[in-house]
Amino acid sequence: MNIILLGPPGAGKGTQAARLVAERGMVQLSTGDMLRAAVKAATPVGLQAKAVMESGGLVSDDIVSGIIGEELDRLDAATGVIFDGYPRTAAQAQALDGLLSARGRSLDYVAELEVDEDALVERIVGRYTCAQCGAGYHDVFKLPKVAGVCDVCGSTAFKRRPDDNEETVRTRMAEYRAKTAPIIPLYEARGLVRRVDGMADMNAVGAAIAGILDA
Repeated sequence: MNIILLGPPGAGKGTQAARLVAERGMVQLSTGDMLRAAVKAATPVGLQAKAVMESGGLVSDDIVSGIIGEELDRLDAATGVIFDGYPRTAAQAQALDGLLSARGRSLDYVAELEVDEDALVERIVGRYTCAQCGAGYHDVFKLPKVAGVCDVCGSTAFKRRPDDNEETVRTRMAEYRAKTAPIIPLYEARGLVRRVDGMADMNAVGAAIAGILDA
């Protein structure tokens, strides 16, 4: 099974992809991770990407597609794939169709995690982690049992991601709406889109996605 997880930053795509990997043996293909790995491994496409990045340029769709092709070629044909962060544009969506078709694969579903923007901003801006063990907390939804002390390891040091601020989050959401959301009608026309309430409890979102895949 080959699926795309769509949704704005912070919608929970990474969390749900990790569940599918653990529970179904699927492989998550995240373009950012693959790009870094290809550069580190000095694959042919990775070397192209490295040259572009070192010159301060943006990695082209052709290079990204090449890296995805390299990853797909490494996988057993029966292994399910989750595309996370790709495709982002109509051109990439078209390229993905070609990559899959050339390898005897096809896209099964596009699962869109729908969110309330204001609520999502609150969810993201309020989150922080233990600086020692990485346990996650939130200003509103998940405070430590003892104020200022990590429930897991007892550390009193916490940290927040510097980009978890309202201005940055809203900018990233606007970018998602402008660039990625327009690909949804392309997949809707093919009957592939399934919508999930991304604001629901994490387990409920997981159950909803499982229901789509098992339909």
